[in-house]
Amino acid sequence: MKRFLIQTFGCQMNVHDSRRIEEVLAADGYAPTDQPELADLILFNTCSVREKAEHKLRSAVGTFRPLKRQRPDTVLAVAGCMAQEHGEALLEELDLVDVLIGPDNIPELPALVRSVQGGAPPLARTVFDLDDPSFLHATPRTGQREVCSFVTVMKGCDERCSFCIVPHTRGAERYRPADDIVAEVAALVAGGVREITLLGQTVNSWHEPGQQSHDDESQFPALLRRIATEVPGLLRLRYTSPHPRHVTPSLVAAHRELEVLPAHVHLPVQSGSDRLLKRMIRRYRRADYVERARALQGARPGFTLSTDIIVGFPGETEQDFLQTLTLVEEVGFVSAFCFKYSPRPYTPALKLGDDVSEEVKSERLSRLFEQVERQQQAHLDALVGTRTRVLFEGPSKQSPVAELPAAATARFSGRSDRHDIVHVDVPAGFDLTGHVLEARVTHANRHSLVGELTAAPPEEARAPAVEELAGRTRLPVLGS
Repeated sequence: MKRFLIQTFGCQMNVHDSRRIEEVLAADGYAPTDQPELADLILFNTCSVREKAEHKLRSAVGTFRPLKRQRPDTVLAVAGCMAQEHGEALLEELDLVDVLIGPDNIPELPALVRSVQGGAPPLARTVFDLDDPSFLHATPRTGQREVCSFVTVMKGCDERCSFCIVPHTRGAERYRPADDIVAEVAALVAGGVREITLLGQTVNSWHEPGQQSHDDESQFPALLRRIATEVPGLLRLRYTSPHPRHVTPSLVAAHRELEVLPAHVHLPVQSGSDRLLKRMIRRYRRADYVERARALQGARPGFTLSTDIIVGFPGETEQDFLQTLTLVEEVGFVSAFCFKYSPRPYTPALKLGDDVSEEVKSERLSRLFEQVERQQQAHLDALVGTRTRVLFEGPSKQSPVAELPAAATARFSGRSDRHDIVHVDVPAGFDLTGHVLEARVTHANRHSLVGELTAAPPEEARAPAVEELAGRTRLPVLGS
């Protein structure tokens, strides 16, 4: 049997794409392996939003040079945004790579691999499906209990933020029909999925193809309501990444009224300085962001926000950075992904130069992390003694599956309605995976919570055979 190995770099969209690649390969007779020396195909699904991710890809490919010498028939492929950005030029730079495919060309992968195996020279296929958009459907995984899954509702981006390469690597916005989205969600839930995350570069700008509204109101809240109504078995419905411009009154109302929506949203802000927001072409002011953040936080008790922030953007002064720090405090983010600005090709920000030194970027990033971590710890500490509903995703990494039969207790991990990680110990012989149970928080770690169930585990949570647990696999993800 042919075997493949995938390494994934970057965002949740890349994780979703890697899972679709797995399904395309499985349909062509491949099986997964985590041992490179057994793989007929090794694929790197890449990110190019930040320069660091590109460096990781080049380093990772280089580690396979000895394997390629020993097994020249092993096909090395690069997919994703970096493949789309560089195209055939990357084939010239990375002489080990045999196949390049863009995000819209995933279905073509098996045929391209066969061509290379048949003697064809290295091949690149990076063509957008702008005229006739297609979306790969997620399907329930046979033989695996998948608690959480992703469903794409749109792809591409029209925002044109000055720092962002996504419009170049993912193309213009294309929207998926609601009927297809709802049908895919329903099929996943019927297959055992408990939580769905809707994906899109600006996910809350979604509208039915050909039916875009002429006012500032998107059709995304109506899609959320339809999913909640037509797929009642879905326990949680998340979405990422929204744009602040499309946080509208109807979206806030959906969070207030739909129980399936959790009390948390990841809402990128990038900067707290109006001057920098304008240079970034974010199309909102600080006051606009705060107003919409407050509206979401008021939708239900305990609503939390996380965000993305860039430090060292061209022209950022100490005063600009201080405005970012005060915004972090004012909004009360409980976590944040924080990054140094790095120039990306094809972006308008290149014309602004890169005039903030690496030393200053590092110092500001450190101060920002300190601020965010103080707020996160205060948030977690405040939850000690409270009760929360947890959707358990599987055994904790702190409690390896192989040790479950010998241990008196087993540790399982999941997420609360506010997206906090919660660890709970239960008697050995129970498997909480896929169950939503109430826990009382007993302790706050640095980035997670520890709790105890407020009632005995239900009988239906008794664990299956050890062999079934040990057969679970996780998709490796390398951060950007």
